[in-house]
Amino acid sequence: MAAFSGPFNPLLGLQQTLDAFRTSGWLDAGPSGGGAYPPINVFRKGDDFLIVAEVPGVKKSDLDVQVKGRTIRISGAKAVGYPERAGVHRRERLGGRFDRAVALPVEVEADAAKAECRDGILALLLPRAAQDKPKTIQVN
Repeated sequence: MAAFSGPFNPLLGLQQTLDAFRTSGWLDAGPSGGGAYPPINVFRKGDDFLIVAEVPGVKKSDLDVQVKGRTIRISGAKAVGYPERAGVHRRERLGGRFDRAVALPVEVEADAAKAECRDGILALLLPRAAQDKPKTIQVN
């Protein structure tokens, strides 16, 4: 006797797959390409490092940058306002608090670090700590 599946079995399978995706956390990252915020690039410039972070819509006063040892922490808040009495049809611009830490391969001289934010771009110049620089030893 041949066994046939019921007409609703494919729908049940689809529902189970959708439930698995919903509980997996893949929606928590926000819209496509959301990922970690703020997005950053880290460059080496001689012995020093340069971090460039995209922070459009974030006020300088809402940014906090901390340097400790090899770790750089960028945190703050991004406000996204809506007109009064407006119904949201689609929301892709996210707001709220953010906190991102980056570990560098060398220690940073925190007192000499510089930060500048212009046109939604945060640039951090992070000089390598003197105690972390290689020392040349004279061979006698």
